[in-house]
Order: sequence, then structure tokens, then C-alpha cells
Amino acid sequence: MSSNHPAEKSPQSDSILSYPPPKSASVRHSNLPTENSTKSDSVLHSSYRRSFSSNQFPPAAAISASWRDSSYPVEYSAKSDPILDWNSQRSSSVYQLRSSVNSVREVNFGDLESKPVRYGSRTSHSEGLSQSQKEFNDEDARLIHINDPARTNERSGFAGNSIRTSKYSVITFLPRNLFEQFHRVAYIYFLVIAILNQLPQLAVFGRAASILPLAFVLLVSAIKDAFEDFRRHKSDRVENNRLAKVLVDGQFQLKKWKHIQVGEIIKISSNDTLPCDIVLLSTSDPTGVAYVQTINLDGESNLKTRYAKQETLSKNPEKEDISGIIKCDKPNRNIYGFQGIMETDGRKMSLGPSNTILRGCELKNTDWAIGVVVYAGRETKAMLNNAGAPSKRSRLETQMNREIILLSLFLVVLCTIACTLFGTWNGRHKDELNEMPFYRKKDYNKVPQKDYNYSGIGLEIFFTFLMAVIEFQIMIPISLYISMELVRVGQAYLMNRDTSMFDEASGSSFQCRALNINEDLGQIKYVFSDKTGTLTENKMEFRSASIWGTDYSSQNANEVDDYCVQVDEQVLRPKVMVSIDPSLQRLVKDGRDTDERRHIRDFFLALAACNTIVPILTDSPESNVRIMEYQGESPDEQALVYAAAAYGFTLIERTSGHIVIDFRGERHRYDVLGLHEFDSDRKRMSVILGCPDKTVKVFVKGADTTMFSVIDKSLNPNVVRATEEHLHSYSTVGLRTLVVGMRELDDLEFDHWQSAYATASTAIIGRAAQLRKVASRIETDLTLLGATAIEDRLQPGVPEALVSLRNAGIKVWVLTGDKQETAISIGYSSKLLTREMRHIIINCHSKEACRRSLQSAMAASHMSTVSDDVTNNDGPSGPATSQLALIIDGSSLVYILDSELEEELFLLASNCSVVLCCRVAPLQKAGIVALIKNRTDDMTLAIGDGANDVSMIQMADVGVGISGQEGRQAVMASDFSMGQFRFLVTLLLVHGHWNYQRMGYMLLYNYYRNAVFVLLLFWYTLFTAFTMTTAISDWSSVMYSVIYSSVPTIVVAILDKDLSRRTLLKYPRLYQSGQQEEGYNPALFWLTMADTLWQSAAAFFIPLFAYWKSDIDVSSIGDLWTLAVVLLVNLHLAMDVIRWNWIVHAAVWGSIVATFVVVIILDCIPILPGFWAIFHVMGRWSFWLSLLIIAVAGLVPRFIVIVFSQYYFPSDVQIAREAEKFGTFSDWERGEIQMNPLPLNSQQR
Repeated sequence: MSSNHPAEKSPQSDSILSYPPPKSASVRHSNLPTENSTKSDSVLHSSYRRSFSSNQFPPAAAISASWRDSSYPVEYSAKSDPILDWNSQRSSSVYQLRSSVNSVREVNFGDLESKPVRYGSRTSHSEGLSQSQKEFNDEDARLIHINDPARTNERSGFAGNSIRTSKYSVITFLPRNLFEQFHRVAYIYFLVIAILNQLPQLAVFGRAASILPLAFVLLVSAIKDAFEDFRRHKSDRVENNRLAKVLVDGQFQLKKWKHIQVGEIIKISSNDTLPCDIVLLSTSDPTGVAYVQTINLDGESNLKTRYAKQETLSKNPEKEDISGIIKCDKPNRNIYGFQGIMETDGRKMSLGPSNTILRGCELKNTDWAIGVVVYAGRETKAMLNNAGAPSKRSRLETQMNREIILLSLFLVVLCTIACTLFGTWNGRHKDELNEMPFYRKKDYNKVPQKDYNYSGIGLEIFFTFLMAVIEFQIMIPISLYISMELVRVGQAYLMNRDTSMFDEASGSSFQCRALNINEDLGQIKYVFSDKTGTLTENKMEFRSASIWGTDYSSQNANEVDDYCVQVDEQVLRPKVMVSIDPSLQRLVKDGRDTDERRHIRDFFLALAACNTIVPILTDSPESNVRIMEYQGESPDEQALVYAAAAYGFTLIERTSGHIVIDFRGERHRYDVLGLHEFDSDRKRMSVILGCPDKTVKVFVKGADTTMFSVIDKSLNPNVVRATEEHLHSYSTVGLRTLVVGMRELDDLEFDHWQSAYATASTAIIGRAAQLRKVASRIETDLTLLGATAIEDRLQPGVPEALVSLRNAGIKVWVLTGDKQETAISIGYSSKLLTREMRHIIINCHSKEACRRSLQSAMAASHMSTVSDDVTNNDGPSGPATSQLALIIDGSSLVYILDSELEEELFLLASNCSVVLCCRVAPLQKAGIVALIKNRTDDMTLAIGDGANDVSMIQMADVGVGISGQEGRQAVMASDFSMGQFRFLVTLLLVHGHWNYQRMGYMLLYNYYRNAVFVLLLFWYTLFTAFTMTTAISDWSSVMYSVIYSSVPTIVVAILDKDLSRRTLLKYPRLYQSGQQEEGYNPALFWLTMADTLWQSAAAFFIPLFAYWKSDIDVSSIGDLWTLAVVLLVNLHLAMDVIRWNWIVHAAVWGSIVATFVVVIILDCIPILPGFWAIFHVMGRWSFWLSLLIIAVAGLVPRFIVIVFSQYYFPSDVQIAREAEKFGTFSDWERGEIQMNPLPLNSQQR
């Protein structure tokens, strides 16, 4: 999430007010102030408590006179509040800047209409407006009678406040859980098999035994679901039975949350959690302010401010009757928007988000708050947003479905062969069937004689086919799904405990939030990254200033640590030290009244006043010294205010109507007459101040792209030119820039502005647009004061991480809101860009210009490709795409995305190894990810730290959130979260590689071990007249895939490592084995099936020939076959294990021992078939010799193939494994051992 001005971080619209509170939609915040951080200093404590009260404005007509008639304005107590609270006007820009939260989410939830989301259009944000942003009318309104819940709910029937997050009840658990589990087609398959086995004509296994595998799988899943739902039931019960104070018969009485109704008035005490969504009526603060923490709602820990309307502040519900009507939005998911009207005592007031507190928020630093319930229970915004992020399926799981289909076809082939041969055999021996011992068509015990369930040859063939399906059912591995879930849980546990991905600075550890896509981390081809807060620290440091055409770049800067302010016998010291320019400091200290000093004074006054910063006092070890911390949503604004303080312009107090700034010992009070917040159209903010000399000035700061359009360049052209040069020099070294301007307003201009503002702020329809026009009219003909430059330093390890990712074959795209020069500079410092790269820059403002630029760029890229190919033929060189970097801005993307030019952009970007997108909006980020995702099969990963990255994170195959300075919206929407960007290297190159290799091998091994057993049964069928009888006991057949052979593969898939962490990090190119699908592909599947065919033949025919014409019965040789298969598949697994430890040893060899024990136990039970059979065969030397020969004969061909392929056609992973084992990395690094050449992608072919 990046921008080159602080306001770009704020998702606010252009509201105008006496002073705005910290935004509830804040995406940046400083640390949460402690409870006692505002308790000691009376002056500053009251400032903090009264700060941001937007309701302290007088009527519009009275402002001019009242302000000019007094040296300092009194605290206004308006009888009517014509000024809409700041938050109620911001919903449109919330959608624009928060589109990553609302646009994509609401498309997923289906709240938007059928209109598609347009990623590129400037007007795309308005195509899916949420409910609170549409024009407000009675049809869309919810009507609430204040303090009259009976009348409110009489006709409407609003939801009660009881919530239910659980899925099941005692009655619905069994049917609903089974219904959900049978969404897996494989489970339906096994259910059909179990039902068929219950029929007498088709019974192959025992009826109980045939149900056991499916029942076991369903039971395990049901127990897991029941436990999770029990916890939800328990949580719901605790939540619903919590107590709150509700107004009943004129007194506040305790009432359970679940009994609260819409329309009731409730009272919340400090540190209490809100039980429902309320509109504030009054608070303990005389100005109506309340502080809330929204961490349970949006993950942000900083305090937000909410306000009661002036008209209801003085009302005491326990002493006087409160009545009225509220018309507001119908329930919707937009937690940042609310629009309504409150009518009470004959007066009508506008309501916005700052007048509401949502369920789940906690009241902080406020003794009490009273409000009326507008949404309850499941209709609260918190519950409506309780649907979670869209689910994702891993690439391997999708590919697995293809193999499952192939195995199903293979099963059908085996069954067809069996029933066809049965029909042939039956036809040849039809005259012998009556007396044939193992067939016995006739039942001679009956008089007259009858056939044994014989239905004719046609039906017998059909029944044989169905019996074959039942007997060979485990060809589809039922235990595979549970095995995959267990393996993913184990892998996630190991990733979460990886100390190398623990961020000590923030104390945050790695979190695996989505268990079903672990293996996708090993196949990533594209990484889409935000810049600010993701690649950089998002900790801003003031570096340079250009004031009135003079550059103060702090070349000889030193840190100031002794400047402080004396207030009421206490010393206030700014918390952050700032590097200052000595020459500028001397000018500031110069007491002469010169033009230069006046310009400097106005410049720093703009930095100190044009913001939403609140000074907070905390204690220090020295009793008379207090630390002054500036809290605000934007790190940029904090840096600017600290810089102003370092030069002696210290903001020491902010209230609802004024600010106090200390100018090197001289305290001055400025009345905040209005403030226009940033919006995405203007890209600037402004504050209107009443100065001590009775003048009114408007100070504006914002992005250079919009500020120079409102600067009067004719006033001081030399200053404008010099400032532009300074801005360019700042940007080229990677600094974030802002332009500052001002203008003095005369009485007529001020009156016109105030009148227009009053009209716009009370408008019900089109309020935001009208306020935007008012702001634009006053922000004109400005005098340029200067510019600021702030450094956002790179996070540690970012350059090395980007180099490793590129060496791993991953294309890195950086999507930022910063200006082009700043982004390019950061690209060089992060080593994303190199001096050898050719830059293709596209900055266009029309569709035709974009088309021409793309065509020219494509031609240039083709020429570069041809040139590099010639170079590669003459000598070693990098791939052709390594020399190209595409740099494109958001203005161009407006015309390219969602048009026919998308394809041209895709082709061009595919030829570039680096893509840098500047000035992009949140929804454009998602569009860029979709550009690649919809046109290639390559895996995509998006990483970001802020709310404007959410749409990009959810669009990508894998989303990673950074736990940074901008709240936790990105983390909450992500699949994985971490503290630093550099941890992405470990996540992908180490854990991603391991997870992919393990999961790919586990899938192939599960196909193999089940197919070996099925083919063993098939071979036996050929020697038993195709009658579908089995030599292996029913219980052994059932437990083979569930108990005998399932544990070792799970353990190996969690713990095995084909290469060490050090090797994978040192040689990033090894990661490409996952991109090239070396661990799981159709060729490996068919090779595995061929190996399966041979091993099953060895396991069957060796005992068959060894005991041919012997007196060993069927049950005895069946036990031998069972043990032989289990021994064979475990030895097969042991051959492939790379890293042995005691757990792997216990799993592999313990599985073999456990099988012997279980078989012996089963044969000791008299009521089961095959009683004592194992003891008949184990006592003979041929039994043990057969097991030895089976192991050797079955695995030697596999061993030979492995040796041959690894010797003559080794993969990079195999080369690295050998180098690890024999210590030959030095030969590799000298080039004596070459890696395999990279395959060309589809665009390069």
C-alpha cells in the first residue's frame, strides 16, 4: 500500500468540519495509547478529550461575525447542527480507496448486482456502490422509533440480538454433516459400493467390514466438525448471556444481550464491548466524543473517535423522556459506511459513520456512552461480515482430480476384463457348473433341487462386474483425503514454529491461516507486491524541505534532542528525534521579520496544522518531563509534525475548535474553521485557520500532480521552477514528496465558503459530491510555499530477497501508489531494477496513446529478444527477458484494463522480468493480478500490508499479509501472514519447495500402494474362475489402506526433506522444480502405474509358484500375500526417504510389525475365517524366503531405473542432493557440474 502523500492512506472523502476525528476506516495507526496516557496534564488532557469534536460549529450565518468579534472564539454550543459529521460524507471515497475491502468482497458475497467489476476504469468504483453509498430514500430506509422497541418491531420484525455462529444443532447435526461430507464425490462412490455389498448376489466382503472404511472416515470428520461446532455453541452461549444496561421504565437495568431489541436505549461503560450497532445519543464527555477500539472488527488497535449529536448531548434518559425517529440504511456489510436521519424534538439531523459504534467495538477512555440500537444480532455489520475470505483450492488437488478420473477408468477396465472373461469361462463350462466344487450351481440339499441364486448368464456377467467394482474399490484411495488434511496440519505446524520467520521488531510470528494451499507455495511464478509497508518499513523520516525555492536537504544534518516546550511547569519533549538542517535552523531562530522568515513560518505552520494528528502525553523517568507523542493514522503526517516541532513549531494542543502551536516559546492559538479531508479525486487536504492577526488562511498540502494545478504559477514563477526541480531530485533518490501551498481569504470568500459548506453538509442526496465541489472552489490560486521529502526506508533484507526470488525464476511485479520517480528509485535501491535493464515506460492519457505505446514497446521487446538470442549463441548469458523492465502508471491502466489492450499488455509484460506499476488504485491492483491469472496457468502470489491490498491478496492464488503499521486488514484477508517481506524467501524457497515435493510424492505413493493391492486381487481372480472370491480376509482388505499402510506416508510427507534449508536458500534456482512440476506430473503417474503392475505381479506370483500343489490353504496364502504387499510398499517408501529420524523409523518399520501383529490377532479369533491360518504358513522356511524374494524382485527393477535416470538424466534437485551428500558444491559453483537449461515459456517459444 503506497502513496507519495499521507492523505492517500486515508480512505476519507472530502468532508469539511471544525476538526475531524481519526478515521474509523484508518489503515494506518500508531500504538494504542495506554489508559493513563492522558490523565496527568490538565490542559493537554482536556485537549485530547475534546479533540476532534465535529459538532462544535455554530450556525453558518453566525460563524463569520462570532469569529471576527472575539480574539478567541468561545466553545460553540449550537442549537442545531447544520454540519454533517465528517464520517457520514466519506462513503464514496471509502469505496474508492477501500475497494480492496468492499469491491471484491461484495462481489464474492453477491451483494453487488450483476454488473461486473471494472478494474481499470476511473468510474469503476461507482459501478458497485454499497447500500450506504446510494441515494438515500424511504424505500431503502429502516424506520426505528427511539426508546419504543415494541412499535419499532411491531411490523418490521427486525432480528433480535441473539447470535448464532454454530452450524448444527443436536437434531440437524447428523443429516446436515453427512450432507456436507457427501459433497465429495469419492464418498458417494464408497457409499454406493457399501450398499451394493449388502446385496446377497453381490456380497464380496463381510457386510460390516465393507462399511468400516467409509464409516471410519465419516466418523473422524464428524468428530472434528462436532468439536469445532461445540466450541462455537459454547462461545455463542457466553456471548448471548452477557449483560448490558438497557433503559427500562426510565431506569437502566441489566439485561442479557440476546434479549436486546432494535429501538432500545442502552448504556455502555468504559472497557465494555458493544452488544449491537448503536447510534450515539450522549457520552460522558461534554463535547459528545467517545473513543472506541475496533480491533475485534477490523483488526486495528488504534483508538477511533465517535460523536453524539449536539441536539441529544444534554438529554438524560433517566430524567426525561427521549423519543424520535431514525431512518437509516438497511443492514449491509459496509463497516465504513452509514447514512441516516434522526428526527427528535422537531429537528432533523444527519447521521454518519462517526455517530455509530458497531458491535464488537470496545469503549475506551470514556466513562460511559448512551445510544439507541439500530442493528441487532445477525443484522449487525460484524455478523454480516462473518462469512470469511473466499476459499481456495490448491493446484495439486485440482490436478489430483484428473488422476482420480484415470484411476476410475482403470478400475472400469479391470472390472470389464473380469466380467468378460467370466462370461467366456461360464459359456465354456456351462455343462459343468452344476457339480463344479467352487461354483456349485445346483443346491442338492433342496427337494426338488434348485439353483444357488443363479439368474442366467447375462445377469451373472452384470453381477460379476458389480462384484469386481466392490472388490477393487480401494483403487480410489478413500484415506487420501484425510491423509492430505493431516499432512497439511503437520506442515502448517512446522511453518508456524519456524523461528527464522519470527519478526523480533514487531513480535509477530508466521501464521498459516489457510491449510488447503500449503503446497501451492512451491509453484509460484509471479509475485505481486505492494511497496509502502511491504518492501519498506512504513516508518517515515523527514529528510528534506524546499521552502520558497530554497533546498534544505539536511546534507550536514544533526539530530536535535534538546528542544522542548514548557507548559504549566512541565517540560514537553517530542518523542521522535528529527535530523535538521543547520542553515534552516538558524533562519528559524533569526528574530528579524523578513519575507524569508515569514515564508518559513507559514511553511511550518502548514505542516503543524494541516493534519489529523493528536498530541498524547506519556510519563518519562524524569518527574517534570513528559513525552509528547503525536498519534494519527498516517505515518507521513506524524513525520511532518515531528519535523515542525524539531524546528520549533510545536503542536501542543488540539481541540474541536482550535489548535495551539508553540513558536519557540511563543504560544499562538489558531481557530480551525474548517478542514477538507483528502479524497481520491482531489488528492490533497486543506485546513482553514483563523489566525491571531484576524486573518483567515487556507493551507493545502497534497500530491504534486494535483497541487500544481491549483497553484498560481504567475505569482512566483522562479519559486515554482525551483520547487519542481527539487521535487524531481527528491524523487530520484526515493523520497516521498508533498507540495504545500496557502492563500489568504477575504471576508467575502470566507462567507461564500461557509454558506456553501452549510448547504452541502446538510444535503441528504449527493452530499459527498457537493462537499467536493466546495473544497475544490476554495483550493485555488494558491501561493506555493514549498515541498517536503520523507524517506520510507527499505525493510532489512529486501534487496537480497528480491534477488533470490528473481534467481528462483519468479517474476516480481511491484504495484504502488507512489509517483514514477520515487518507485524507480526504490526499484534500484531494492535491486529490483538494475542498470543493465532496458526500461519500457508507458505514461499515457488516452486509449490511442496507450495502443501506440504498447505497440512500440512490443517491437522494442522483440528486438531485444532477438539481440539477446544472438548473444546467447555466442556465449553464456542470462535469459532474454532479464534485460527488460516495464514501468507503467495508473493513468495508462485506466485505458488498458477491461479493454482489448489487455492482451497486448499481457504479451509485453510476459517478455519482462520486472514490472513496476505506479500510481495504481486498489482495484487496479486486483485487475493486474487477474491479467496474469486469467491468461496463464502460472501460480500467482500477492503480498501487502494495508486495506488497499486486500482485493489483490484475495484475487491471487496465494495471498500473504504483512503485519505492519497499517492495521490488520491485509492479514485478516490473507492465506499466510508474516512480519517482514524477507521471510517470503524462506516461505517459498524452503517451505514451499518442501511442501510441494512432499505432497506430490504422497499423492503418487497413495495411488501406488492402493493399486498394488487391487492388482493383487485381480491376479487372484484370474485363477479362481473369475468368481470374485478373495484369499485375503475381509478385515485385512478393509484395514490395508486405513491402518496397515497409511501412517508411514503421512509421517514422511510431514517430516521428510529432499534438500537442506541452507542449500535451498543458497541456490534459489532449485525452486524451479516446483514451477516445472517435477514432483507431480502425468509422466510420473504413468511410470508409477507401470511400477505398480510389476510389483503386484511379483507379490502375487512368487508365493503362488512357491506353494503350487502344496497343502497350504487359501487363508494361509492370503495372509502371506497381505504381509508381502505391506512389506513391499513400506520398503518402497523407505527407498525414497531422504532424511531419517526416529519418528520416520518408527512409522515405517512399526507399520510392518503392526501388520504382522494384527494378522496374527485376526487369525487367533475362532469366529473369523482363516482361524490359525498364519501359523500354518509361518512355520515354514519358504514363507520367509518368499517375503525376501518378493522384496528383491519387486524393488530391484525400480532401483535400476532410478540409478539409470539419475546418472544419465539427473534433475537439479538430484544434483544438489548428491552435492550435499558428497560435499561437491565447489565443483558445482566452478561450473564443472552444470544445471539443466531452463525451458522457454509459452511467450518465448
